[in-house]
Amino acid sequence: MTQLRRLRSVTALLALCLWACGHAAGQATDWKQISRPPLPPFHPQQPVRVVLPNGMVIFLQEDHELPLIEGQATVRGGSREEPAAKVGLVSIYGEVWRTGGTKSKTGDQLDDFLEARGARVESGDGVDSTNLSFSCLKGDFDDVFAIFTELLQQPEFREDKITLAKTQENTAIARRNDNVQGIAGREASKLGYGAENPYARHTEYATVAAVTRDDLLNWHKQYVHPNNIILGIVGDFDAKAMEARLRKAFAAWPKGPQARPAAIEYQPAKPGVYFVAKDDVNQSEIRMVHLGIRRDNPDYFAVEVMNEVFGTSALARLFTSIRSRKGLAYAVGGGVRSAFDHPGLFSITMSTKSNTTVEAIHALYEEIDNFLGPRPATEEELKRAKDGILNSFVFNFDSKGKVLRERMRLEFYGYPADFLERYQAAIEKVTVDDVNRVARKYIQKDKLAVLVVGKAADFDKPLASLGTVTALDVTIPEAGPKTPAVAGSNAEGKALAAKVVQALGGAEKLRAIKAIRRKGTSINKTPQGEMAFREEGIVVYPDRSWTKVTLPMGEMTIVISPEASFMAMGGMPPREVPGPMKQEGVSDIKRDLVFIAQNVENPKFVFAAAGTEKIGETEAAVLEINADGTPLRWYVDPQSGRVLRAAYRASSMTGPVDRVEDYSDWREVDGLRVPFKSKSTDNGAEVGSSEKLELEVNPVIDPKLFEKPAEAAAQQPSN
Repeated sequence: MTQLRRLRSVTALLALCLWACGHAAGQATDWKQISRPPLPPFHPQQPVRVVLPNGMVIFLQEDHELPLIEGQATVRGGSREEPAAKVGLVSIYGEVWRTGGTKSKTGDQLDDFLEARGARVESGDGVDSTNLSFSCLKGDFDDVFAIFTELLQQPEFREDKITLAKTQENTAIARRNDNVQGIAGREASKLGYGAENPYARHTEYATVAAVTRDDLLNWHKQYVHPNNIILGIVGDFDAKAMEARLRKAFAAWPKGPQARPAAIEYQPAKPGVYFVAKDDVNQSEIRMVHLGIRRDNPDYFAVEVMNEVFGTSALARLFTSIRSRKGLAYAVGGGVRSAFDHPGLFSITMSTKSNTTVEAIHALYEEIDNFLGPRPATEEELKRAKDGILNSFVFNFDSKGKVLRERMRLEFYGYPADFLERYQAAIEKVTVDDVNRVARKYIQKDKLAVLVVGKAADFDKPLASLGTVTALDVTIPEAGPKTPAVAGSNAEGKALAAKVVQALGGAEKLRAIKAIRRKGTSINKTPQGEMAFREEGIVVYPDRSWTKVTLPMGEMTIVISPEASFMAMGGMPPREVPGPMKQEGVSDIKRDLVFIAQNVENPKFVFAAAGTEKIGETEAAVLEINADGTPLRWYVDPQSGRVLRAAYRASSMTGPVDRVEDYSDWREVDGLRVPFKSKSTDNGAEVGSSEKLELEVNPVIDPKLFEKPAEAAAQQPSN
């Protein structure tokens, strides 16, 4: 009988007793009159522990409820051990370990094999470990375990899967500043641990690019050895027979070098106020942090109860006061966090309206002051906190699989095997004096780094009213050096630019163009396949654009303008265009053929001839351009003056890329001669093509098109 079933039995017995008492001595009129028996001791079924001669630790947990077998190998060594110049190595390793397949089967072949059996084998990564797991029907165990064993000992790390994993990492980097909570969490970790601390580091384009297949092979060779592995298996099997099976599979595997944890220094930020500007939001994310404790701290159990009183539940002080009573937060909570083998962080998190930012911070300070001073924890709060912890505790371990995983964690970090069973009794022993003592000891207001992410212009008061403010730069560094902007024009460059002007229709015609509307089709190419869509766009020179893309899932509208940049899809309310995407939209306008040709005489634009290069059968003249701070390169047919190719550094969904656009199918519309077709490559790989079906010069445009609507999708253009 599981612990959960025991609790249900006790509950049923209690209900029966209450019913009998109600009939014998009268019905209880107040729930407080009901006497609850103490919770029964927590003694879950412990797995069998086996240690092989080569040092591999094995836990076997029988569970015959379903004909399933699951297992996981946890390997010591994680991202905290990877070199600072190659942050992302372990994340890529954790992905490609499985997707890269084995020497005998590719990852795709493994997918097909496992899918046919309803089984899975997956790999993953963590800050201090990596892991390989499996799940299958009992009857498929031998086949699936063979794959698991081969992956554990002979992974292949194929290059195509490494490339895909790097693309996924770069996509995450490119999008990491889109989400305000993501920014707050990332920067708070830096403040709490130190910017270079392994628990706060994050990937960059350059660190991802530095990872090679040899790095993955060397990592595997360094860490994946039996003496660094804890293997746990749970399911429908006989423990003695499974032990024999595992001994046969792994006993001959020789020991390797012992994994050693990295030596880690903690350099928290100085106390003060830190600010990240994010102007496309209407709420602020607030974090207050300093170093916390380890889980082997003797005060750990008292801290757990203190957290429940102060900030980690819906009945805690932070929530009931700041959110429920004062209405200053969408969400608020926090406490002294702990980790098994390194300090957690004391962290308070809060989301509030932009115009209540400073008021909300003062409210947090007030709650801390009250808790540490005139309003310490009470006996009533203590009882409620302990009840909340103990009544929910068993549900964290209500299956044999959960008990097994926790037992593996305790083994991994060197904690006593009965730590889990001691938890309940230790929580029950905590007194109100213990709670107030650890609150005063571990909540250190004078050490707090206070982080605010939001739009300063909308704050109720300047952040400087709280003290000195340090601005944090979250700009995403490019993978390599930026495309250098050409220093100045030369005579050959100006003459070549003038030839391009004539090829497009002449200076007089170009000066008369105020806007262009285009309609056409585009094809995007990715490793997963192609997607065709219709596209309509308007450029109003010199600084605004409107684009509507018709996708299989609906229409999306993107507007770039000095007054408002927003995007909308379907019936959803419009939202601000993320900063990097907005900057790329502005650069797209500056790279427009017509726009550059209109500014040949503008002193802010630079044109310099830079030799020749073969484009197809044409010896093209190379023209380096600085379009008011946006560098690019044109390859021009010296005879016709047509631009055959444009090359520039662009921002994509996967990060910065070297983009090349090849132009063809030149046509004349209302005196303007432009290409109707183009093909694009990013870093040498074809990514798409487009074709104009209609082009209109100086169309009638409703100015409201560029105004951000209050609700619904962006307004459609008038015909």
